[in-house]
Order: sequence, then structure tokens, then C-alpha cells
Amino acid sequence: MDALITSRAVPVQVPCRKLSSLSANLSCLELKRYSCRGRVSIMDHPKLLRPVSASVQPQELSALGHKGNVAPSKEILDLWRNAEAVCFDVDSTVCVDEGIDELAEFCGAGKAVAEWTARAMGGSVPFEEALAARLSLFKPSLSKVEEYLEKRPPRLSPGIEELVKKLRANKIDVYLISGGFRQMINPVASILGIPRENIFANNLLFGNYGEFQGFDENEPTSRSGGKAEAVQQIRKGRLYKTMAMIGDGATDLEARQPGGADLFICYAGVQLREAVAAKADWLIFKFESLINSLD
Repeated sequence: MDALITSRAVPVQVPCRKLSSLSANLSCLELKRYSCRGRVSIMDHPKLLRPVSASVQPQELSALGHKGNVAPSKEILDLWRNAEAVCFDVDSTVCVDEGIDELAEFCGAGKAVAEWTARAMGGSVPFEEALAARLSLFKPSLSKVEEYLEKRPPRLSPGIEELVKKLRANKIDVYLISGGFRQMINPVASILGIPRENIFANNLLFGNYGEFQGFDENEPTSRSGGKAEAVQQIRKGRLYKTMAMIGDGATDLEARQPGGADLFICYAGVQLREAVAAKADWLIFKFESLINSLD
């Protein structure tokens, strides 16, 4: 169970609009309220979670200028095969959607929020600024989040279940590191068999009446450089010799640094972010590339 939230909330403010979707069956999801110093945290107990098989068309290689890192070098392949832990971004990587965009669309502010998301993932604005600005556009209440989770379960990227299964079978630890929200990521972790303690993500905060109060600013993933900090914490705590980070955004790329991830794999099966892809050690469009390389 997630710990109760006692940290200072970051208040936010702004207007509204509209975007895309998710689909499947999370009727088994239970959401409960736990007050703590005037705030509420969401807990869930998924029982029979059934993921939606999403269909994603990879970007055409002919339209890219990144052929140099599409075929990994022997050194990169060795790092991947020797990784003791693999950290995944969630939005547009493990899942085909950007969770905050989907929640915003559900609340009627999709288009405006999606524009901020593109800026944040491209690295043009500090992540914490973009997170606060996006939430301020629709200020989701607890009841709205509950309704969203009941009606719009996660859509997993093609091949991710097989990849995670393969990694776990090879005794490789798997983590989810996301700038999204625990309330939306817990069901994903349950589907993939990833323990809650292996999730690093943000937490929405609510008042006693379910009103939106902000987000927990103490989570490392709530700010720029936070994913790198999370990976460093994991490595230091578990003493892994080799770690890999897989994602699509600038915040994922940041995780590749001394004391953090040794390898950054850019997954462009959903979104191709040119600036990020150009700096990746390995650019992939299907998870099958990673699965096959482990054989």
C-alpha cells in the first residue's frame, strides 16, 4: 500500500480544453480515501486487471536521420545483456498514452495540457514548471480521478509484457520511473508483476473533501533531473553494477550519467523526439528488438 501523504503540496493554477483516450476494464480497481493532515491519498487493490492490447505503428526509418544508433554496437549490446536492472519510463513507453494528457482530456483540458507535455518531454521547459502548469489547467478532484481510473484503464505498448517477462525470467530487476502519477501507474505495475517498491512516480494530493491540492514535491520525479536522481538512489541502494534506462523523453535521457544508468535506450514506437533519439545509445521502434537480443 502506498504510504499516506504528509508532505507539502505544490499549489497550482490556470484554464481548460481536450485530447485522446485509453480503454479496457478496471472495474476491479478499488479506490479509498485516507485523510492525513487534511489531505487524501488514493490506494488501489487490482485483482483481475486485463490490459488493452494497443496497436502502434513505428516511425518510418526512412524519415529519420538516426540510422547510426538503430543498429547497436557490440559494446552497447554487452551493456544491455549484462544489465542487472532495467528502468522503464511509463508514458509513451510502457503505455502508449501520456497519462496526464489522458486525465486532462477526461476532465476537458486535453489540448492545452498536451501542448505543455510536448514542451516538457522535449526538454524546452523545466519539468516541475510543466507539471505544475498542466495540473493547474484542470485541477483534478479525487472523484474525477476515481472515475477516470474506472473508465480508462492503461493501454500497454505492444511487446512490453513479453519483454518484462523475459527480463524477470533472466533475474533482471525491473523498475518503473515516471513523471506521471502513482494512482495511474499502480495498475500498470500490477499487470506486469512489478512490485510497488519498484515504482518511482509522483503523487496527487487531495483535501478531506476530495478537492485537488497539488502534488507531492518531495518525490524526485516531480522535478527536472528527478529520474536521474531516482536511478542513482536505486543503484546506490541495491549496488547494481550495470543499469539500463528505457524511455522516450529528455527526462529519461538525463538518467544516463555517472552513478546512474550506464545505457539509455530510446523507445520511439509511440513518440519520436528527435533531440532525444539523436543522443540515445540505442534507438528502437519495437520491444521485440530488445527481447530478441536477450536470446
